[in-house]
Amino acid sequence: MALVLPLLCFCVAAAHLAGARGTTSTEEPTAPAWGFDSPSFRPGQRSPALEDWEDRVGRPAAPRRACADGTRQAAARVPAPAVPAETSEWTSWFNVDHPGGDGDFESLAAIRFYYGPARVCPRPLALEARTTDWALPSAVGERVHLNPTRGFWCLNREQPRGRRCSNYHVRFRCPLEVAWGPWGPWGPCSATCGPSRRLRLRRCPSRTRNACPGRPVEAQKCARAPCPGCNSKTCRCPDHTLLGSVVTPSGRSLPGARISLRGSPGTVAISDEHGTFRMPGVCASSQANVSAQMDGFLAGVGQAQANGSTSAVVTVVLTKLEKPYLVKDPESRVRESGQNVTFCCKASGSPTPKKYSWFHNGTLLDRRKHRYGAHLELWGLHPDQAGSYHCKAWNDAGAVRSGTAWLTVLAPGQPACNPQPQEHLIKLPEDCSQPGRGPAYLDVGLCPDTLCPSPARWRPRCGDAGAHCCSVHRLESRQIHCSGYVLAVKVVAECSCQKCHPRRGLVRGRAVAADSGEPLRFARILLGREPIGFTSYRGDFTIEVLPSTQRLVVTFVDPRGEFVDTVKVLPFDPRGAGVYHEVRAMRKKAPVVLDASQRNTIPLGEQEDEAPLGELVLPPGVFHRADGEPYVGAVEARVTFVDPRDLTSAAAAPSDLRFVDSDGELAPLRTYGMFSVDLRAAGSTEQLHAWPVAVRVAADQIRMAGHVETLKLWSLNPDTGLWEEESGLQRQSSEAPRVRREERVFLVGNVEIRERRLFNLDVPERRRCFVKVRAYANDKFTPSEQVEGVVVTLVNLEPASGFSANPRAWGRFDSAVTGPNGACLPAFCDADQPDAYTALVTATLGGEELEPAASRPRPLPATVGVTQPYLDRLGYRRTDHDDPALKRNGFRINLAKPRPGDPTEAKGPVYPWRSLRECQEAPVTSSHFRFARVEADRYEYNVVPFREGVPASWTGDLLAWWPNPQEFRACFLKVKIQGPQEYMVRSHNAGGSHPRTQGQLYGLRDSRSVRDPERSSTSAACVEFKCSGMLFNQRQVDRTLVTIIPQGSCQRVAVNGLLRDYLARHPPTAPEDDPAAFAMLAPLDPLGHNYGVYTVTDQSPRLAKEIAIGRCFDGSSDGFSREMKADAGTAVTFQCREPPAGRRSLFQRLLESPATALGDIRREMGEVARAQAQVAGPIRTRLDRAGQ
Repeated sequence: MALVLPLLCFCVAAAHLAGARGTTSTEEPTAPAWGFDSPSFRPGQRSPALEDWEDRVGRPAAPRRACADGTRQAAARVPAPAVPAETSEWTSWFNVDHPGGDGDFESLAAIRFYYGPARVCPRPLALEARTTDWALPSAVGERVHLNPTRGFWCLNREQPRGRRCSNYHVRFRCPLEVAWGPWGPWGPCSATCGPSRRLRLRRCPSRTRNACPGRPVEAQKCARAPCPGCNSKTCRCPDHTLLGSVVTPSGRSLPGARISLRGSPGTVAISDEHGTFRMPGVCASSQANVSAQMDGFLAGVGQAQANGSTSAVVTVVLTKLEKPYLVKDPESRVRESGQNVTFCCKASGSPTPKKYSWFHNGTLLDRRKHRYGAHLELWGLHPDQAGSYHCKAWNDAGAVRSGTAWLTVLAPGQPACNPQPQEHLIKLPEDCSQPGRGPAYLDVGLCPDTLCPSPARWRPRCGDAGAHCCSVHRLESRQIHCSGYVLAVKVVAECSCQKCHPRRGLVRGRAVAADSGEPLRFARILLGREPIGFTSYRGDFTIEVLPSTQRLVVTFVDPRGEFVDTVKVLPFDPRGAGVYHEVRAMRKKAPVVLDASQRNTIPLGEQEDEAPLGELVLPPGVFHRADGEPYVGAVEARVTFVDPRDLTSAAAAPSDLRFVDSDGELAPLRTYGMFSVDLRAAGSTEQLHAWPVAVRVAADQIRMAGHVETLKLWSLNPDTGLWEEESGLQRQSSEAPRVRREERVFLVGNVEIRERRLFNLDVPERRRCFVKVRAYANDKFTPSEQVEGVVVTLVNLEPASGFSANPRAWGRFDSAVTGPNGACLPAFCDADQPDAYTALVTATLGGEELEPAASRPRPLPATVGVTQPYLDRLGYRRTDHDDPALKRNGFRINLAKPRPGDPTEAKGPVYPWRSLRECQEAPVTSSHFRFARVEADRYEYNVVPFREGVPASWTGDLLAWWPNPQEFRACFLKVKIQGPQEYMVRSHNAGGSHPRTQGQLYGLRDSRSVRDPERSSTSAACVEFKCSGMLFNQRQVDRTLVTIIPQGSCQRVAVNGLLRDYLARHPPTAPEDDPAAFAMLAPLDPLGHNYGVYTVTDQSPRLAKEIAIGRCFDGSSDGFSREMKADAGTAVTFQCREPPAGRRSLFQRLLESPATALGDIRREMGEVARAQAQVAGPIRTRLDRAGQ
C-alpha cells in the first residue's frame, strides 16, 4: 500500500501531461508555484542587480501537485518551451476585464486591442496569471484556463459552490529579438545558359522557430549567355501579336510608358492613354520578357503568356519610385580595446536600397577593406577607431543619411564605470533645514547613465540584447536629524556595470478636434501602414516605442470621416521615460459640389480682411476613378487649408515639415500653407482621383526675400512623415489668358491628386540654428532640480514689417523632449537681421503648462538664463509682457544667429546648425532659456532615491517607492478641505503588514490644496501615497500604512462610506484615534473614484501620476481636468479653521516635536474619554436597574 499513492500520483500527472499535448487549448497546465526564499539585505550590502530581480520574478520553482485526495492544483503559469533565459523576457501585467457576468476574461486579442499590438509579441512563449491581490489561482481555490496564444479565462460556473472568479491580471513571456548570423558563400548558378540564379544561406542562432525576422535565403541573378534556340532576336512570327498593358500595383493605367523587349535595343512601343500597347511579330509561344520604363517609376518586367495560337498577352506592373528612409539606425556602443563591434543600418524604399556606405568621423570608409553592406563589422578594435559612425543608403530615387552612433574604445585597464558615484542633490523636508538658511539638500549619489562593454565572449551582433550599463551596485543607509524626528535615507555608495534595464519609450496623449476640443473617438492609429490600436471614447491613446525607433510617425484616421487624416511626428524619450502629447485634428471643410465637365476653382485660405493665398484650379475632365477610368458627374470636394497667417493653426499642422535633401540629410522646410484634398463621387463614398490640377499662389503673399524663386509644391509621404517634392512653381504673367485678376501675379505649379492627399507650399531654408531650453521644478531654477520629459515646442514666426513682436504668420514648428541636459530645438535664424525670424516657445508636461522666466519690468540675465548683451539682441519677452491679461505660458524671441568671433554669443542659447553636439552637451552654466513648473507647492521624498524621468535609475530595495522597474502604479487620495484658505496636506507612508518593512518609512508626499472655483471656502488636495502590493523581491505583499495630516487646525469630519466599509472588510485596520488625521492600511485593489482613490498603472511613473492627478481633479475614473472639483470623488473631509494668534498648528507641532505633539493628543483624548465616562456612568447604572 505504501507504493500505491506514489504510483497513483505519477499516473495522474502523466495522464494530465499527455492530455495537454493533445489539445490546442491549455486547461490547468502544469506550472510552477511562485514560491522562493528572499535573501536578507543588510545596510551596507550591495543592492540586488537586475539579474537578481529577474531571477526572482521569472525563475520557476519546483512544481507542486496534490494527488492523495484526487484533486489537481490550478496553475499560475503555462510553461514556456525550452528557450534560453537570455533570449526571452516577461511583459508588464495586463488587466482588461473585471469579473462579472460569466467570469473574468483576459483574452490576448482584447489586450492587443486596448494596449496596442506592440505590447505583446506575435507568438508568446508562456502566460502567467495572478489575482490583483497577487495570489495564485490555487491559493484561492479557483479553476482557471490559460493559453499563451488565446489568453486567460475563469468561469463562474466552474468554481466551487458559493465562489465567483477573482479579478486577475496576466503577463506573457516573449522572445527577444535574435540576429541572423553572417551570410554564407554564394552557391553555383542554376543553369549554364540563359536566365538563372544562385543562392546563399544564413543561420539563426536561436532554436525557436521564426525567432529571426526575415528570410534565411537570398537569391541573385546570374549573367549567362542566351541559350541557342528561338528568342525575340532570332525568331519572328509575322502573323502573331502581343497585347500588353502597363499598370500600377493598385491597377491604375499608366500612359506614356516606354516598352522594350529583352535583348532588343531601343523602345518598340509606347503605352496609350489607357496604358495599353500592341507589338506585332512577337511569337505567341516565345514567352518573351517585356520591360517597361517610365519617369518616376521603377522599371518593370513581365513575361508574355499565349492566349491563342497567334496571340499573347502581358501585364507589366510599375511601382512608383520612393526615396529611401531609415528603418534602423546604428546604435552607440562601448567596447574594450581588442574587442569587436557591429553597427547596423537598414533602409527601405522603392526600390529597396542595396548600396550602403559607412563613414567614420565624417570620412568615407574603404568598402573593399571593411567589406561592409548594411552592417559594418570592426574586429580587434584600437583607440583611434573611436568616434562617430553613420551610414548612407542609396536607391534610384535618392539617398538617406542615418543618425550618428558613437563608439567608445576603452584602453586596457580603463574602467567603463567609475565606482565613485556622481553628485546628486535631493531636497529634504522643510523641517530638516535650519531656520533662516533656506531648504536643505543631501547628496544621495548618482551613477552615470552610460553604456558598458559587453562580455569578452559576446559575439558582435545588431541587437546586443545583453548590453550592460553603469548602475547602482551598493546602497548605504543614513539618518538625517530633523525637528524632533530622524529621517531615514539610502545613498548610493558604489557603482558598477550591471545588466541594463529594458528601455521602452512610451507616448501617451489625447487626440482632440482643433476647433472645438471634442475628443477624436475610436480613431484608428497607424504606425506607418500598420494599424496598432484605437483611441478611446475620450480620445486617449498609448503607443509603445520600439528601442530602434528614430522618428515616431503616427497617423490618426477618423472613422466618421469628419476629420483630415492626422499625420504627426511625435517626439519621445529614447531613454525609456514617458511623454504626453495632445494631438489636434483638423475638421474637414464643408463639401463643395463641382461639375466634372466644367472648370472649377477652389480658394486656398479664407482669412478675414485677407485675400486668399492662392487657388486650386481643376480643368474640365480631370476627374478619374481609382482604376483610371474618366469620371463624369457631380463631385463633392473638401479642400481643407492650414493657413499660416492664423497662428492658432500651427498646432493642427501635419508632420514636422522635414524633407530629405540631395545629401540624404533631414532638412527643414518653411511653409506658406498646407491643404488636404478629398474628392468623392456625389452621394457615395467612392474616392476620385484628379490630374492634372493647377495650384496657383499669389506672389504678393510671399514676402520673405528669395522665397518667390525657391517656393515648391510638396506632398506628404504618410509612411515616413517626410515631404517629397511634386513640382516647382513658375511665375505667370498678368497677361496670361487664365489670370482672372490682372492686378495679381501668380506662381503656378501642377499636381496629381491620387493616393496622396496632403500637399504643402514650402521653401527649403538654409538659415538654421538650434535653441537651448531647460525645464526646472520651480522658479528657483536650481540646476539639480531640472525636469525631464517636458515637451518644448518652438514656432517660427514671420514678423510684420517693423514689428518683431507682432508676427504676421508662422513658418514652421518643432518639438523636443527635455533630457538630463535640457533640449535643443531647431529653428530658422539670421545673423545680419536679428528680427528676420522670431519664435514663440512653449512647454508642457503631461498636459500641464510650464511658465517661462518673467520679463517685466525688464528681463534679468540671472532670471532668464542668458547673459548680456546677447539678451538684448534676442529681445526676450514673456507672452504677458505687453498684456498682463494674457496667459504667461510662453516667450517670444528674435532668432539672432550668434556672430562668429563674438565671445558673448559663443555659449548659447542659440547655436549654429553644425554645432548640435555642442548645444546638447552644453553645461548648465552656459546660456539657456528657462521654464518652471507652476505647481511648486508639491514635495516628494523617497527613502531610496529614484529619478522618475530616468527609469534606469531604479534600484532594487525593500523600501523602494516603486517596486517594479518595468511597470509603475501611482495611487492618489482626494482630500477635501473646508476652510478659509489653501492648506498643505502630507501623506506619511510606512510599511504596514510586511514583517521586513513594518514601521519603516517609504517616503513623504506634500501637496497644497486647490480652490474649487465654484465653491467658496472649499478646496481639495490630490495626495499621492505608496500603493500596496508586492515589494521588489516579489515574495510577499505589503499594505502600506498611510497617514494623511493636513496643516493647520483641522479636524476629520467625514470619511467616504465605501472606503470605510472596504477597509473594515479587509483587516487589519489602522488605528484612527487621532481626529486631526486619517490613517489606513492602503487597499490592494485598484479602487476608483467612488472610493476617493485614484490608481493608474503605466510604464512611465510620471505619466501614471499625471493621469491619476487629472482624474483626481475631475473626480472620475476616466476623466481629466485641471480645475479642482472638490465635491466629486472625495475620500476624506477635514474642517480647518484659523488658529488663535500665536498658537501653532498641529501640523507645525508634529514637524517640530512629534513626541510632544502626540503626547498632547493622547492627554487631550484621555481627558475627553474620562469626561464621557463620567457622563455615561449614571445613565448606564439607571439602565441596568431598569432592566432588573
